[in-house]
Amino acid sequence: MDKKFYWELFKSTFLISAFTVGGGFVIIPLLKAKYVDHYKWMSDKEALDLVSVAQSAPGVVAVNAAIIIGYRLAGYTGAAVTLLATVLPPLITLTVISYFYDAFAHNYYVQILLRGMQCGATALILDVGINLLQKELKKKLLLPCLIIFGTFIANYFFQVNIMYLILIDAVIGYLWLQDEKYS
Repeated sequence: MDKKFYWELFKSTFLISAFTVGGGFVIIPLLKAKYVDHYKWMSDKEALDLVSVAQSAPGVVAVNAAIIIGYRLAGYTGAAVTLLATVLPPLITLTVISYFYDAFAHNYYVQILLRGMQCGATALILDVGINLLQKELKKKLLLPCLIIFGTFIANYFFQVNIMYLILIDAVIGYLWLQDEKYS
């Protein structure tokens, strides 16, 4: 890999991290837009698979995803580059905010700005969910659609802990793959 690649990897990851406001799940559409659509460094499916692994690992989803994707693209050096690029924006932001906390905490305009950013993050997460659902519906496979709807219903209406649902979904997916493998 040349220096230009590492610079592009750092720059794109830094910008993604700088605009990942509202939680780690917001990173998914940003990663897709940059690494899949813009640079074509990986496929849509591969990016989603890597983010899925990042979500299941302990720690911050955005940092986990950046490390895994960086490693996939450029080994240990890529992982180090993406790790640095992911932690720098929040570190810089929190350092600035800590110096001016009182001014930020009670500023009407900052509160409005943060509320607007929450709305934007919610829209991005909803967009990813709808895109994933549409892709599964196009495949016309019943089990993945049942898993999606069942997980949503169990969590939203019955407040089943999301960790239990993820474990149940993983077992169902594993059994499904095993069944396909021996069919």
